[in-house]
Amino acid sequence: MSEQVAAVAGGVIGAILLLILIGIAVYLLWKKICLLPSYEELPNSVSPTHPDASLEDQTLSQQSSVIQPKSIRTRSVPFIIPPKFHGRDWINLTNGEQVQKDSDPYVTPESGPRCSFHSLAGAYVIGSINPELYKFPEDKSETDFPECNIGRLWFSVEYEQEAERLLVSLIKARKLQPPTDSCSPFVKIYLLPDERRYLQSKTKRKTLNPQFDENFIFQVSSKTLCQRTLKFSVYHVDKQKKHHLLGQVIFPLKNETLTGDSKLVIWRDLEAENLEPPSEYGDIQFSLSYNDYLGRLTVVVLRAKGLKFQDEREIAKTGYWTTRTLSLTQNGVYIKVSLMNHNKFIKCKKTTAVLGSPNPVYNETFSFKADQTELDTASLSLSVLQSAEGDKTHLLGRVVVGPFMYTRGKELEHWNEMISKPKELVKRWHALCRNT
Repeated sequence: MSEQVAAVAGGVIGAILLLILIGIAVYLLWKKICLLPSYEELPNSVSPTHPDASLEDQTLSQQSSVIQPKSIRTRSVPFIIPPKFHGRDWINLTNGEQVQKDSDPYVTPESGPRCSFHSLAGAYVIGSINPELYKFPEDKSETDFPECNIGRLWFSVEYEQEAERLLVSLIKARKLQPPTDSCSPFVKIYLLPDERRYLQSKTKRKTLNPQFDENFIFQVSSKTLCQRTLKFSVYHVDKQKKHHLLGQVIFPLKNETLTGDSKLVIWRDLEAENLEPPSEYGDIQFSLSYNDYLGRLTVVVLRAKGLKFQDEREIAKTGYWTTRTLSLTQNGVYIKVSLMNHNKFIKCKKTTAVLGSPNPVYNETFSFKADQTELDTASLSLSVLQSAEGDKTHLLGRVVVGPFMYTRGKELEHWNEMISKPKELVKRWHALCRNT
């Protein structure tokens, strides 16, 4: 009998516990279903009872009235405080808003489309972020190519001071213009003035846009680094294994900051090599530009080639080297740019000296004040000078550009083209002479 009573009592207790569990499950499900709409859609109109709530209501209503006519979402990203942080001490905010207490009713805009932050019950806006301010500038180096462009080269340069090593990273080339439809390019890298030794990249087969990603090392002392120049020569290999020069990039190191924590990626447009043989005394390349608004004449001295040092002319006469002529080749060669008016000296400026190279690279810019009315009587004289012992100099050659009063031929054409293309750099080669 006692066993039957115990069995009945156990069954009753089990049934009660089962009913309790079912009741709890039903309550939790009901609570979830009933509370979900409060997070999906808020009442259209609620009168605030707290003074701070009226201020928040006014602020949100103004935001809603601004975006209502266009019926689009705001471009700014709201910065909000979630309801769970209401208990924190958020008293004095940047724009003077006051935090709502837990007893305050929720504040919603009076009208206008719902924004994403309205779905958070009890949340309020403390500011916004404009995404336009955090966009990276668009890199147009691979899309904007000028007319008559023959290609573009990307590379980076870094110098290790302690090891005295120049690290050159050859990255890529784009839009190469080979003589045939197929292109298999490679690059030779020189450290001028030494043109006998070079480092060479791998050949990329059948592509106008090669990706190199190769690293090269030059050993160079820090004392001579500023006098060196990188030269990148881009070649194409045809089916007969012949090499065709597609273009080159000249990159002087003197004006660059090569030491630092991060590498700077540099790109330069390829230039066609001047295949004409040098003149008797050499040639010089420079650019001219005139800004008629500022009354400024700009000269960019780029490079020279085929210079005949004073010692070389003496060797041609005597047939042997002397101690004096050997010392001359170790002296620097620089270019003096002089502005003249009515053959009267106005002002001159000089480049830095480059040691012992018949093909020096300068890439230096000079500006002169020149009124537009003076262009018919002004001229520029560029003299290539070689330093000698003491304060002596040897004139290696000179070229004068200017109006019809002073020049003819290429020099006159260069001057007139500069005037006809204001604010543009006009670049040309000129032969040096001694009788100018």
